[in-house]
Amino acid sequence: MKLEKSDKHLLFSETYLPDIFFSEYLSQVPGDYLKVYLYIYFLSKHNKDIKLNDLSKKLSLPLKTINDSLKFLEENNYIIKKPSGYIIVDLQEVTLHKLYSPNLQLSPEKIKENSNNQSRAKAIEHINNKYFQGIMGPSWYNDIDLWFKKYNFDEQVMIALFDYCFNRAALHKNYVQTVAEAWGLNKIQTWADLDLYYQKQEKINKIKKTIAKKLGKHSGLTQYEEAYIEKWVFDYGYEFDIIEIALKRTTFKSNPTFEYINNIITDWHDRNLKTPNEVLEFLEKRSKQVKDIKKLEKQVSKSSFSQRKYDNLDFLYANNTDKEGEVNG
Repeated sequence: MKLEKSDKHLLFSETYLPDIFFSEYLSQVPGDYLKVYLYIYFLSKHNKDIKLNDLSKKLSLPLKTINDSLKFLEENNYIIKKPSGYIIVDLQEVTLHKLYSPNLQLSPEKIKENSNNQSRAKAIEHINNKYFQGIMGPSWYNDIDLWFKKYNFDEQVMIALFDYCFNRAALHKNYVQTVAEAWGLNKIQTWADLDLYYQKQEKINKIKKTIAKKLGKHSGLTQYEEAYIEKWVFDYGYEFDIIEIALKRTTFKSNPTFEYINNIITDWHDRNLKTPNEVLEFLEKRSKQVKDIKKLEKQVSKSSFSQRKYDNLDFLYANNTDKEGEVNG
């Protein structure tokens, strides 16, 4: 690919990166991809062709990683592909367009000027100082403003959102947006909503770990298995004491599946069984019914056998009578 040449000698030349890269884009680029980006950014000053294989050797990265990196950078608008190579995108210009897109984005200063809610302004300033060391990128202000409007978060929830992502070393926009979307879907708007959500998550995680242990799934549960458990707990409103009754019934199966357990629990839910006592009472009644049916079937079978035996004897007696008649005759 073609790269433009710098007029300065390499020893005295510099590679300039705008501050907007560090405040807006750095956290979103995976490690090896960042390595590729910085090197091709540096090489963009030199009017030479560079092959992907050479780039792979120079950076000590597999060729697949180089290709994946270029694909990522292109998809996320860090570079633009051309027939002869790539163009390095001007991130300052891109950010400027984002900031002044009509009806969608506002500058940080404008947001603060238009804000009638002082507590919201203080929350944004707290986020800036605590999680960005006072140099939060301009587009973050726009995103925060949009999240306030879209999800109706209060100030405590917005701060908690950034705290949650920061503590997981994932303070980049895609991740923060994903968490914000999840909280929005769970109708979290106030601190009380968030506290209740945390309690539910703690409860479901505890139940998942207990079920995995009971079933001997030491490597953990799959996403689909966890979805079953969430349905039993959140949709059906069942506690672990009811779920455990179903788990115990898997001892009758050699390789019980979650679908098998789900069928049992769903049947109880459809029968409107809400407590362990109701479930146990139902199982006891059904067990008695099964025993009664088997007993009845046994009696019917025995009766049929006796009747067939009697019919056979009667048939023999009839034959004997005929033979005696012939003899007597």
